[in-house]
Amino acid sequence: MTRSSKLFLIFSFSILMMSSITAQYQNIKINNAGSTDPEEVTIAVNPVNPDVLAAGANISYFYRSTDGGQTWTQSLMNSTLGVWGDPCVLFDSLGNLYYGHLSNPNSGYWIDRIVIQRSTNNGATWNDGAGIGFNNPKNQDKEWIATDMTQSIYRDNMYVSWTEFDNYGSGSSSDSSRILFSRSTDHGITWSLPLRLSDRGGDCFDSDNTVEGAVPAVGPNGEIYVSWAGPLGLMLDKSTDGGVTFGQDIFVADFPGGWDYAIPGIWRSNGLPITAADISNSPYRGNVYVCWSDQGNGASDTDIFIVKSTDGGETWNTPVRVNDDATARHQFFVWMTVDPITGAIYTVFYDRRNTTGSVTDVYVARSTDGGNTFENFKVSESSFTPNSGVFFGDYTNIAAFNKKVYPIWMRLDGSNLSVWTALIDDSTVTVPVELTSFTGASTDGKIYLDWQTATEKNNSGFEIQRTISLKGANDETKMNWSAIGFIEGNGTSSEQHNYEFIDQPFESGNYFYRLKQIDFDGSFEYSKEIEIKFLGTTDFKLNQNYPNPFNPSTTIGYELPEKSFITIKIYDVLGKEIKTLVERIETAGVHEVLFDASELSSGIYLYRMKTGKHEFTRSMIYLK
Repeated sequence: MTRSSKLFLIFSFSILMMSSITAQYQNIKINNAGSTDPEEVTIAVNPVNPDVLAAGANISYFYRSTDGGQTWTQSLMNSTLGVWGDPCVLFDSLGNLYYGHLSNPNSGYWIDRIVIQRSTNNGATWNDGAGIGFNNPKNQDKEWIATDMTQSIYRDNMYVSWTEFDNYGSGSSSDSSRILFSRSTDHGITWSLPLRLSDRGGDCFDSDNTVEGAVPAVGPNGEIYVSWAGPLGLMLDKSTDGGVTFGQDIFVADFPGGWDYAIPGIWRSNGLPITAADISNSPYRGNVYVCWSDQGNGASDTDIFIVKSTDGGETWNTPVRVNDDATARHQFFVWMTVDPITGAIYTVFYDRRNTTGSVTDVYVARSTDGGNTFENFKVSESSFTPNSGVFFGDYTNIAAFNKKVYPIWMRLDGSNLSVWTALIDDSTVTVPVELTSFTGASTDGKIYLDWQTATEKNNSGFEIQRTISLKGANDETKMNWSAIGFIEGNGTSSEQHNYEFIDQPFESGNYFYRLKQIDFDGSFEYSKEIEIKFLGTTDFKLNQNYPNPFNPSTTIGYELPEKSFITIKIYDVLGKEIKTLVERIETAGVHEVLFDASELSSGIYLYRMKTGKHEFTRSMIYLK
């Protein structure tokens, strides 16, 4: 890299930092003039086409952008089940769009169910919606939805969690509240009967001792996490079977002062929790986060906090303060998201660190180290002053996808509420190197390795080092570094490389392959490791089954020096075909398949493997 290129990068970084301090992010007004008190905002990015954004606001506003948030169109949602606030918009991995909300149907009663409407054309048209949780005369409130965007067997399942009240606002000790959950396996058309999550319920006051704030999140293996606040503090429940069952409640953290508190200039404020999980290939993949605000530091000093779990929600770290100011001022109305590509955590909140009275700014906080530390930066171009005569709702929102970040908030000018976003291109975040696949060994003794790298730290490219290590029986590691390569530009690079062992002979064993990404300033990071079973032979092999004799099952092993279409079939001694075990394309390497003979009679059986040019047959004995 030339000296001039380095100077240009340093200058560009300096400008970026100055922009963060002075909030030079482009603010875009989303709603039309004349809107009636839009609040409780929500926003989402279409992963199929990230230029398409969706947003919503109370009671029935829907907003759509097809140019990355530069311009917006406004419409009103309609349903025979009624549209009555608490909006939540969300895209699934196929680009289907969902709008969750409360109900007020003509043939029912106020908030008698949760409603999820679906659009297959980015919100141009909507279905009438599915009603969930109707249980006369109980009330269904404060819903939020999530979808499985992972490669798990539950991919594209839809999930919704919410609070059920026996009688909303009741002070009777016989009335209580609880957290409920439902799932859809057909893209939001039908939903399961509600499942109760909270082992202990709360009261119906819609205050500190009511269980509320149920926001579902999906982990990298399809795990479902839901946290909420209530009389026991912050609690969480999880499912590892796609929402069919949940376990016992897990304590997450205390909630000092409760989630319902006073903020000057705000008619009602709360610090209800938000749950999120990292499904990226970052070093923090699998982390689960819960973020909230409370007044543990005093009624005049509301702060934002986050806790994380690195073991699937079983244990939680000490809360970390997100806002980095040194004042005793208010930060409130927080929302959190995790970029599914980079793993960066983003929170948006109202902030009064640089103002007096009720004058309010909007800040975003970002963490790129798994929630250990946060950088705060102002995103609103100007301050505003709320007053307690205008209801602000209960939440703001934020969405992020591949370094594009979209906070959304309400502001008040005079007596007029409006909805705004800031367009943040967070190009300083490093997207982790991603390994996509590998094959085994070819007949020429090489290992074929595929990788994919995403956008790097700067526009002048980055260096890649490749390493292969072999761990022996005593866990001794041998390293073999290849030459450093340089990849130009800032796009995605998909490459296939053949690595040949030259300096020493490696026998069959388990190898580990990873990439090392080096930035222009010398900083670096590693991708995750992928294990390779290296086949030291150049021959096709069909191994003797084990155990042999067996009862009732046995394992058949086979080795392929190259990618091949193979079949493995079972025959009796007369040559009659009994069963096909394998009939597919297999990668090079060592493979195993299990044969269960429990439905057969004792005796001698044959198993035969065929490839394009080879055929192998062995015998085995089944003894009952």
